[in-house]
Amino acid sequence: MSIEVKEVSKIYGSQKALNEVSFSIKKGEIVGFLGPNGAGKSTMMKIITCFLPQSKGEVKVCGFDVSEDPMEVKKRVGYLPEHNPLYLDMYVREYLGFIAGLHGIKNKKERVAEIVKQVGLQVEQHKPIGALSKGYRQRVGLAQALIHDPEVLILDEPTTGLDPNQIVEIRNLIKSVGKSKTVMMSTHIMQEVEAVCDRVIIVNKGNIVADDSSQNIAVDSSKELVIKVEFGGAINQNELNAISGVTKVQQVEGSVWLIAATEDVRDAVFKFSVANETSVLEMQKVEQSLEDVFKSLTA
Repeated sequence: MSIEVKEVSKIYGSQKALNEVSFSIKKGEIVGFLGPNGAGKSTMMKIITCFLPQSKGEVKVCGFDVSEDPMEVKKRVGYLPEHNPLYLDMYVREYLGFIAGLHGIKNKKERVAEIVKQVGLQVEQHKPIGALSKGYRQRVGLAQALIHDPEVLILDEPTTGLDPNQIVEIRNLIKSVGKSKTVMMSTHIMQEVEAVCDRVIIVNKGNIVADDSSQNIAVDSSKELVIKVEFGGAINQNELNAISGVTKVQQVEGSVWLIAATEDVRDAVFKFSVANETSVLEMQKVEQSLEDVFKSLTA
């Protein structure tokens, strides 16, 4: 395993930011680490990257313990934090050369040129970082995380400040990198997770509340079946709500209704329409999106 987290807790005074969290990530896996603000995402990432010590538990990266071998861990990890720290007075190539030197990279000029091309900084490479747009500064942050060719990449909100075209480019870059590396990324953009990640871990109030592929999470986390029905005429809401298994009905417009139930009630709804001498013009199951699941698990 590239990342192994076992029963990790982090306590700040009386506040428990992480509560005995456990998970593992294999090489070549791209994992989305999701949660509302304050859920413990950034704290977990800082522990994995040796910026914070855990209060309890064990974390290993590529077999090295973050508490016992932090330097070995840092050699193998590339990290882009949520608040991208950059030296704004330095030029792009100068800064990347400086970072390459810290990592002891040989042939620094060649590696800097390679990474500049990889993240799309060719046009801006001779400018001071302070003169760059937020999107290009984010690319510089991604470049410094990749420059030493790490085995594990930790990305905290990697597409913050990027325009739609840049987001697609960075997504493609992350997917490409993920073929040979382990990638763990935090984001609030659900479409980004569905487009990039093989797996999703959702954390809420310091606890993991879901861990699976985005497709399986949408299926397994659905506690209710929701169907959308258009009747051929007016119906009585109370009678519709009285169908066995139905938990809630909502009129969308006219004769269109949303029906939530604990079981599949489509046959019962059809029989209800016949008994009420009306027709069913349309009936379909409403699929739950990752965003719906996220809201239900973290509300």
